[in-house]
Amino acid sequence: MSSYSAPARKAGRLKRPFGALHYEVTGSGPTLVFAHGLGGNHLSWWQQVAHFAPHYTCVTFAHRGFAPSDAIAGGPDPADYAGDLAALIDHLGFADVRLVGQSMGGWSVLEYAIAHAARVKALVLSSTAGTLDRRQCDPSGGTAYDDWAKKAQGAVADGIARGIHPAVGMGAAERSPALHLLYRSIDEMAGALDKEKIRAGLGRTATRVLADLKDFPVPTLLIGGADDIVFPAFLTKPIADRLPHAEAHIISDCGHSPYFEQAAFFNRLLETFLARHR
Repeated sequence: MSSYSAPARKAGRLKRPFGALHYEVTGSGPTLVFAHGLGGNHLSWWQQVAHFAPHYTCVTFAHRGFAPSDAIAGGPDPADYAGDLAALIDHLGFADVRLVGQSMGGWSVLEYAIAHAARVKALVLSSTAGTLDRRQCDPSGGTAYDDWAKKAQGAVADGIARGIHPAVGMGAAERSPALHLLYRSIDEMAGALDKEKIRAGLGRTATRVLADLKDFPVPTLLIGGADDIVFPAFLTKPIADRLPHAEAHIISDCGHSPYFEQAAFFNRLLETFLARHR
């Protein structure tokens, strides 16, 4: 007879000025918080929560406006994300945290880490520069970024014409059609949420420059997917090189969602990084 017991798990709803923020807490140990991207919600992290819950208290949530958190008339403003994250961490009573942000989730975790650096043991930016201005992060002065953006736009359009979600990409969809189907199903839970409007808000609020983080004390890991057509993965190393305590890793044969497409590799990277920054 097996002696296995599933990790402790609870779900809750935190009252905020806009309505209720849905969250889930699974496992025990040091606190590890995951912030999802534009195509996801709290369920996006199923492969991370199952892996880390035996040793960490894993916290997932749905950003404001993303079901099952309450909808917002006119849609959410990304400028409010970090405040929601701060309220959730305070509500749950965590003294310190480790933060993982995927794409849009980078806006939440980077801004929280800047405002509450003493409480953040480690920060992971997956396929994101958060609120940093991407073009400003390009060592070529924007030339390489502009070239990448033009090619990426074509690749996104080609994929959409074939029914491929750009946050997964052609390669991953072909290798793992079941994962692609699951990703799309999670994405569609957002219903009629205007994601193009949110994307515009993300661009509007990504105004920080690397000089703003010259004294940033939080150990940071940037992870990129070599085949990403949503975020320019070639910026991960230049960004890491400009931060005081950062490193970068590019995952080959991977698109915009390393945590989803290459979960085992992503989890090993995260596990090793967290072990060095307890």
